Amino acid sequence: MTYLAKPRLHHPTLKKNRVGYTRRDYEGKVSTLCAGCGHDSISAAIIEACWELDVQPHRLAKLSGIGCSSKTPDYFLGNSHGFNTVHGRMPSVLTGANLANRDLVYLGVSGDGDSASIGLGQFAHVMRRGVNMLYILENNGVYGLTKGQFSATADPGSKAKKGAINTDSAIDTVSLALLMGATYVARSFSGDKKQLVPLIKAGLAHSGAAFIDVISPCVAFNNHAGSTKSYDYIRDHNEAVNRLDFWPSREAMSAEYAPGEVIEVPAGAEGSMLRLRKLHAEYDPTDRINAMTNIQAHAAKGEVLTGLLYVKPDSEDLHSHLNTYEAAFNNLGAKELCPGSGTLEKINAGLR
Repeated sequence: MTYLAKPRLHHPTLKKNRVGYTRRDYEGKVSTLCAGCGHDSISAAIIEACWELDVQPHRLAKLSGIGCSSKTPDYFLGNSHGFNTVHGRMPSVLTGANLANRDLVYLGVSGDGDSASIGLGQFAHVMRRGVNMLYILENNGVYGLTKGQFSATADPGSKAKKGAINTDSAIDTVSLALLMGATYVARSFSGDKKQLVPLIKAGLAHSGAAFIDVISPCVAFNNHAGSTKSYDYIRDHNEAVNRLDFWPSREAMSAEYAPGEVIEVPAGAEGSMLRLRKLHAEYDPTDRINAMTNIQAHAAKGEVLTGLLYVKPDSEDLHSHLNTYEAAFNNLGAKELCPGSGTLEKINAGLR
């Protein structure tokens, strides 16, 4: 049935957002992934987040690498810009696109095989450079396209479907993102829509490198007893540090919380605000060292720490660091792109 196109007709009563689109307008093609795959839940969360955030589909660029996860951009925002890169190279292509046109919203989708193995260097550099993007890693701990071999994020002691035990150390991508300087770092579970949708909305609104590691069980090769990436394991070991409410600048904050229960953090977009409902009284999401310490402490107890782990309220992106020209390259004329030999001489003189 996956070859069947979705109907183009929309029911006239479908609710529209502020920019005139229905939720259906943010969907893509019919998914060809396995029934029950966690990746489809992430796609649904992206659709919901973009619709609620009033993102115009043609104002978003989605890029991916290779793998089950990197197929998913075909299943959401069918009317947005898209580019499917080679294995592990999504970050560099997205960096180039972002430098050429800063006016788009950039969403990078990758998997644990794509980002934590062949693309590990690319992942580290896009985080440290502060490229203005939301990087979503759909993490299932295996190579699903090649029949379930352990990926670099598989936990030591995790059991494969055919009985093999993983003896390698795992690469913790959220810890690496924090170490590399990412200014928005979160972890979630594909089966927790209430947690994931607000995290995606806030990540899209963030100015700088935003990263969300989403545990996404592979129903074909990594959803059995002994797996630390299965639905049952994550539900039993999920330790959320907070619950996030994202408030765009145009909306009034109407929710009420008990004193001391909420942390308010500016969200990067003008006037936008994050409200974090604290589930751990001592947890401070604006403290990078505290975030890294808590991640490791809970991992040692076999727990998966989820929620908004770290955010830097006054973050800047790559364009701010490089002091680039404000207009997108495709809007510049010959005079701006080639100002002449006199201007070049002045630039060279300033470098001597």
